Amino acid sequence: MIFALAGNQNCGKTTLFNQLTGSNQHVGNFPGVTVESKEGVIRGYKDDTVVDLPGIYSLSPYTNEEIVTRDFLLKNKPDGIINIVDATNIERNLYLSMQLIELHIPMVIALNMMDEVRANGGTIKIDKLQEELGVPVVPISASKNEGIDELIETAVRTAQNRQYPRRQDFCSGAVHRAIHSIAHLVEDHAERIQTPSRFAATKLVEGDEPMLNALNLSDNEKDMVEHAVTEMERELDTDREAALADMRYTFIDRLCADSVVKCGESKEHARSVKMDNLLTNKYLAIPIFLLIMLLIFWLTFGVIGSFLSDLLSQGIDFVTNVVSDALTAYGINPVVHSLVIDGVFAGVGSVLSFIPTIVVLFFFLSILEDSGYMARVAFVMDKLLRKIGLSGRSFVPMLIGFGCSVPAIMATRTLSSERDRKMTILLTPFMSCSAKLPIYGMITMAFFPKYRALVMIGLYVLGMVVGVLMGLLLKRTLFHGKPVPFVMELPNYRLPSPKSVGMLLWDKAKDFLTRAFTVIFVATIIIWFLQSFDVRLNPVSAGGDDSMLAGIGRWIAPIFAPLGFGDWRASTALLTGFSAKEAVVSTFAVLTGSNTANMSAALSSIFTPLTAISFLVFTLLYTPCVAAISAVRREMNSGKAAVGVVFLQTGVAWVVAFIVYHIGLLFV
Repeated sequence: MIFALAGNQNCGKTTLFNQLTGSNQHVGNFPGVTVESKEGVIRGYKDDTVVDLPGIYSLSPYTNEEIVTRDFLLKNKPDGIINIVDATNIERNLYLSMQLIELHIPMVIALNMMDEVRANGGTIKIDKLQEELGVPVVPISASKNEGIDELIETAVRTAQNRQYPRRQDFCSGAVHRAIHSIAHLVEDHAERIQTPSRFAATKLVEGDEPMLNALNLSDNEKDMVEHAVTEMERELDTDREAALADMRYTFIDRLCADSVVKCGESKEHARSVKMDNLLTNKYLAIPIFLLIMLLIFWLTFGVIGSFLSDLLSQGIDFVTNVVSDALTAYGINPVVHSLVIDGVFAGVGSVLSFIPTIVVLFFFLSILEDSGYMARVAFVMDKLLRKIGLSGRSFVPMLIGFGCSVPAIMATRTLSSERDRKMTILLTPFMSCSAKLPIYGMITMAFFPKYRALVMIGLYVLGMVVGVLMGLLLKRTLFHGKPVPFVMELPNYRLPSPKSVGMLLWDKAKDFLTRAFTVIFVATIIIWFLQSFDVRLNPVSAGGDDSMLAGIGRWIAPIFAPLGFGDWRASTALLTGFSAKEAVVSTFAVLTGSNTANMSAALSSIFTPLTAISFLVFTLLYTPCVAAISAVRREMNSGKAAVGVVFLQTGVAWVVAFIVYHIGLLFV
């Protein structure tokens, strides 16, 4: 059987998905983290799967999340629905539940965060809720794994026995008459498209265009529908959508009055309000955010991450020397020795040494995310983003872009405005992704060891500044108009889940290792081959000035000469970075024949401190990897747009690096 997991944003849906399936899916504490439906096998039931749908507030087709969820429920016909409801905010959450009930699919409500309700002295009469809603209700605490087994058993039993919701009619008066008359009118059409007639009628009352088109009503039937709706609006003296919303909330208010016993303000909410007085302060919010990020970068690149990376580098160098000595003692062919040591170990090893840095950085970022602080940052950034033509909702994909541009570009599906979506896709790659961290780490370790944290935060801020300037340019040229309004629910501050943080760190490390032993591994071998042989496949001397790679590098090197780094090795490294940004580090390692211990000395023959800064700026801003470009092409459904992003970013990177280099010359 297939179950759909549906619920509002920030109600613990993805946490529950992890508990149901044991999946290693990341849990976020801000809206928009679930972009596509994800599925997993329910624990203990190897033949049953659950699909995690995007968090939504209604089944109206206004946002891409709502469309994804609605299409899955109507077209894929799941065997059951698990509707997760935040027990601490039950009134708002039940609004979606009432719409799901109208779909006439076996359904169970998972009443989440009951531990918080109990801790605050409240209680909920489960039996009363079940009786009034007509579906099973199971109290749970997803974060503490409470009630999950009972929920699974109830959901499976409900679906197996085809227990449909016992009640679908929650309305009265004028709304009741309008829905029922329309339901009878469209019954045959609804049956044809395999949609419950009551759900179809409710959607027509709302003025739902996709439902109207799907039903394919005659002109006479459309007139009768409009007549019923007009009569309802005239009698209630309100518009169609307000009438339905009022009907649902009237029922919810009465139900909660009878079944929910609330205490005063929760401790979590009171604490969050006090913290927000400081963290979202009109004048202090952004400085505090920058200070927090500076502290994170200092700890990552100046204290913890730097120490761990140096330790791992020593270990890699030790293993490399042991393998090299073993191969020499064995008397292996010098070409094979060079491939293994100067190619694979130098290239892949130089990248692997930065795993601790990346893990430490994302440890801190995941704490900010899971605690609820990043949701506040999106709220704070709304005012700034509006000045460049975007809403605060665009901050979520941009934030994800600091991890990886591919899911960040996919996350733009959560934006309801096509204008905002395309503009965000174009600006997101300017946010520095984690794949560039090894490059930053390598260059700063070689030229700015005492100021690594400062250089790092400078690069991140520069990326955001360039993104802002590009946004202003796009707003005045290609994307005229205003951003859509931004409404965001701020979750209470919560202690991050160790399991959630651990899963995120494992995902990041696993993703990094996967790239290191696939894309980077292959790129390293190709670079070694091109560096070790000339066009006639004769081995070349150390340094490889006569190699095939040197020829390619010299051909493109003049492009970068005005930026200060005209050495063919630098231009070649940038070229390989198009496959994956980590490949820049492995390329330098292969080209210079250096391990992590003597990389700094080798880079000094290619860069000066000023040209190193110019190189960092270009690396920060130039075109993302081929996977990100593919994501742009897929999301914008245009190959021209993808090519345009490549030339746009590379052009911007060249101009900014040129400016930085020539301003620097004035002070040298």
